[in-house]
Parts: sequence; structure tokens; C-alpha cells
Amino acid sequence: MSVKTINPKQKLLLGAGFDVLHFENKEWLNTIRFWKDEVKFFDNLLNKKGILETNKQDYLKMLKSLDKIHTDLFEDIEDDIIAHEKLLSRIEKAEKGLSDNLYREEHQKISNRIETFKTDFYQFKKIVFDFTKNI
Repeated sequence: MSVKTINPKQKLLLGAGFDVLHFENKEWLNTIRFWKDEVKFFDNLLNKKGILETNKQDYLKMLKSLDKIHTDLFEDIEDDIIAHEKLLSRIEKAEKGLSDNLYREEHQKISNRIETFKTDFYQFKKIVFDFTKNI
């Protein structure tokens, strides 16, 4: 059983002011926009004529990974960050019934998801680059 440690930066950010958390939300959204551009690039690269014939099984596996990335990135994480940002706005307006601690816990969960996604995406990019350099 592995023990998950909290990144010291994440621990520091969780105690930070809302302005810092808001900034991190914006950074995540900008990173996701960049990743979207990369996904378009990889999609175009993988759909070029001749790649399919090179190694159909690897090609199909990469397309499946690309679809998963698309779903996780476009439909899940980005929507959750936007909802999280809206909740922050409601907390800053002192709306009753909202918890500062719950917001920070959710921020930690999103941060962990971003880090997991980043690792998976980097692994996917490595696979694509290794595959295409042999073409």
C-alpha cells in the first residue's frame, strides 16, 4: 500500500487567501487551453495519411487514449474548475451556508486531478512522439 504525500506547494496553497486560489484556478484553465491546442495537434498528426498503415494496433490504442484525454479534459476537469471558481465567487460574497473548508478540500481534489492528468498526458505525448519518429 502506498502512502500519498501532499506536495508542499499544495499544502501552502490550501492555507492561502482566496486571491491565490483564484489565481491557481485561472492558471489551471490556461493550462487546459494549452493542452487543448496540443490535443488538436496530436489529433491532426495521428490522422495523417500513412500513419494507420504503419502499425494499426498502436495507432488505435493512441486514438483511444486521445478520446479519453478529450473526455477527461474537455468535459470533466474544465467544467469542475469553472464550477469551483463560481463557488469561490459565492463564498467571497459571504453567501450563507457555504464553507471555506469545503472549498479548500475541493480545491485540493481538483489539484490532485490536474496533477494526475498532467502525468497521464505527458505519458501519452511520449508514446505519440516515439510512435511518429519511426514513421
